[in-house]
Amino acid sequence: MNYNNVMLEMINKIKNSGKTPKLLLHSCCAPCSSHVISTLTPFFDITILYYNPNIEPQEEYEKRKQEEIRFLKEYPNENELDILDCDYDNELFHEMSKGLEMVPEGGERCFKCYELRMRKTANVAKEKGFDYFATTLTVSPLKNSQKLNEIGAKLEQELNMPYLYSDFKKENGYKHSIELAKEYNLYRQDYCGCIYSKRDREIQKQNKSTD
Repeated sequence: MNYNNVMLEMINKIKNSGKTPKLLLHSCCAPCSSHVISTLTPFFDITILYYNPNIEPQEEYEKRKQEEIRFLKEYPNENELDILDCDYDNELFHEMSKGLEMVPEGGERCFKCYELRMRKTANVAKEKGFDYFATTLTVSPLKNSQKLNEIGAKLEQELNMPYLYSDFKKENGYKHSIELAKEYNLYRQDYCGCIYSKRDREIQKQNKSTD
């Protein structure tokens, strides 16, 4: 399924309604959120949910969060743009990861991490009366958009909370996020966030240096 087209159809209906719905948007980092916000701000009042218990160490988590806050202050949004901070639930991520520590990045551990963060977003959206929930994760070519949207659809049915389908990497979305990151001088990390992705990235670097 082309989830970008699904999103465009949803947005077209919103445009025709003449209303500006409230969207709770999970964001993993400022660079990824940049393109997503630029795409969605004409149609939604957006609140970023910065919920990323996977990111380690905590200094890295705080650095990425502050970059997100800075970008939101500097970006010339068309509608409301805010951020909702969350506790640093790193222990919860490690509980979820037990037995999956050696699974390569992009596998079952990542899928569980997707759901951990998206479930939190859907629950908060429902509790606080948002019209939709969504995630920036589909902008990355390293993230499984099919799986992300399957999780979104499951949560939508389970919680009766409308999900905004997406594949933000389409139409050069990832390229645009890189351009915006350069324009706003955003910090770009070289690993997804968890200690396992950092471990795998270090191994890749070592292998390249010995080639």
